[in-house]
Amino acid sequence: MAKVVLNQVSKRFSDSVAAVSELNLEVADREFLVLVGPSGCGKTTTLRMIAGLEEVSNGQITIGDRDVTHVSPKDRDIAMVFQNYALYPHMTVRRNMSFGLRLRYGGNLVSRMWRRWQNSESAAKREEQFQQIPAKVDQVADTLGIGKLLDRYPRELSGGERQRVALGRAIVREPAAFLFDEPLSNLDAKLRVEMRRELKELHRRLGATMIYVTHDQVEAMTLGDRIAVMDKGVLQQVGPPSEVYHKPANRFVASFLGTPGMNLLEGELVQENGRFQFRGCGIQLELAASQCPELEPSGSRKVTLGVRPEDILLTEDASAEWLAAGQGQVELIESLGDVGFVHIRLPADEANGAVSPRITAKAGVNVALDRSILGLQDRPASIAFRATTLHWFDGKTGLRLSSPGRD
Repeated sequence: MAKVVLNQVSKRFSDSVAAVSELNLEVADREFLVLVGPSGCGKTTTLRMIAGLEEVSNGQITIGDRDVTHVSPKDRDIAMVFQNYALYPHMTVRRNMSFGLRLRYGGNLVSRMWRRWQNSESAAKREEQFQQIPAKVDQVADTLGIGKLLDRYPRELSGGERQRVALGRAIVREPAAFLFDEPLSNLDAKLRVEMRRELKELHRRLGATMIYVTHDQVEAMTLGDRIAVMDKGVLQQVGPPSEVYHKPANRFVASFLGTPGMNLLEGELVQENGRFQFRGCGIQLELAASQCPELEPSGSRKVTLGVRPEDILLTEDASAEWLAAGQGQVELIESLGDVGFVHIRLPADEANGAVSPRITAKAGVNVALDRSILGLQDRPASIAFRATTLHWFDGKTGLRLSSPGRD
């Protein structure tokens, strides 16, 4: 296996369209990195440039110690698993899995006989590797649980079985890096969960370098050793899933990761007579100095307050760890059985143009079915935010602001 490095990589389809802009990214040897972002963010284009399927406009790509920026795909020693499986319908599972190896080490009968006649050391080694192909295919098929399917054709397989065959075809090649382009998108919800678990276990067993592209944040959070969040061709943040979730670098990352996403409230942070307050979106928070970022000399600052749905409490009797934020009108409660999403409309104020912003609270385990929660439908409710988990972003740039008590 090998590390993959992208240095100032850009891709432009025209002078006005930049799919990827000056991307710097290093994937460590044996790491599982997930590229995640909305449609059109440049993640698939990045993967295709690593694979050699898209030309690089600027920058350099290295795999291991080799500069592969202008190397053809077949010579990059990578294996790619596509969203649509890309299996040959006229070949059995066995032939599909062995196809790449047979091309590499085999060839037609005449070329193989010619190599034997030459009797060179390299020819003998290639012939030995060719003879080992059936054993490799059997071993990988057993690992993936498709050993009994080797003589079937793709049309005789389910979606999950086809995906395993596509994975097997990649694994049997023993490449320097594996590239996955949304491989689970065509599977049903239950099978996707199973395949996520299998992919994670597969990575642990193989110890392989894997780069995985998805728009599904659940896949990103559960699969990746690190996740790289992209938007509009620009890398927004890269780091372990827990770090990116709990310390988003900017407003985009904060709103993109999470189900539902982080609530973002525009307002002003002010200091008066030694007291700190956040005012905006119809709420007012009394804060300690350790709970908010540094202020400008004027004693005020335009900020965006971020609050995760799980850090909102609907009660008047909040303990010391909660900050009273005022009242809102409960508009809708979505009950999922073990949890519930409570959608709340905040009071309108002049700062946001008399528009009433909405926030979403996440009720904990078994609370969603509690009558005290369901009884709030279409009624006002007191709102409190967890004091230790407030997120602050600059009102102009959207970048994260540090708080003395947290960062």
